[in-house]
Amino acid sequence: MIKSNIIAISRHRIGVDGTGVTTLVAFHGCTQSCKYCLNPQSLNPDLTGKLFSPEELYKEVKKDSLYFLATGGGITFGGGEPLIHHNYIKRFHNLCSTDWKINIETALNVPKDNVYLLLPIVNQWIVDIKDMNNEIYQSYTGKSNEQVVKNLTLLSQYEMYHKECNIKVKVPHIPGYNTEADIEKSIETLKGMGIIDIERLDYITDKNYRYGTRKSNL
Repeated sequence: MIKSNIIAISRHRIGVDGTGVTTLVAFHGCTQSCKYCLNPQSLNPDLTGKLFSPEELYKEVKKDSLYFLATGGGITFGGGEPLIHHNYIKRFHNLCSTDWKINIETALNVPKDNVYLLLPIVNQWIVDIKDMNNEIYQSYTGKSNEQVVKNLTLLSQYEMYHKECNIKVKVPHIPGYNTEADIEKSIETLKGMGIIDIERLDYITDKNYRYGTRKSNL
């Protein structure tokens, strides 16, 4: 039986990670080591959460099915990096109502096949690209953004022909890593790829405040 570590299940979320009322399911584990991790418990080996099979997760979240159906909401998978659990998400989707929305909050730094498997079932992709400049990206995450660019291209091409697929890309200002000029270049690159829904935000990296984000206008 397939099981994954889930560190949080957050119910009754409105307007923060998909349309309508959503339940956020956060997986343990990530492919990157960001200098300011927004969800550090996803990388902590001592905080692995609770093991759920797709069937057990479905039983846990279906209590809010009426909210999902009434508002056009559903389940948002985050983490950590949810796309390393692509087979799990696919199996979960096969259990739930086709009227539930499935959203993915991701950095997209995974093999292309992980994304490809979920293309037909994901309603919204919420992507944090860090920075489109590979040098900046690598200094912040410890990895190349080559996979990110390939997967963004795949999503953008798929969105052109499938109205049910929506992409929102978050472009953060990361103090000490990118500048206003870098952010503008990232936005320009994204628009050149055909991505329209772009949200700019600021990472708050003051340890006394705790790591977090704050939205700002483009």
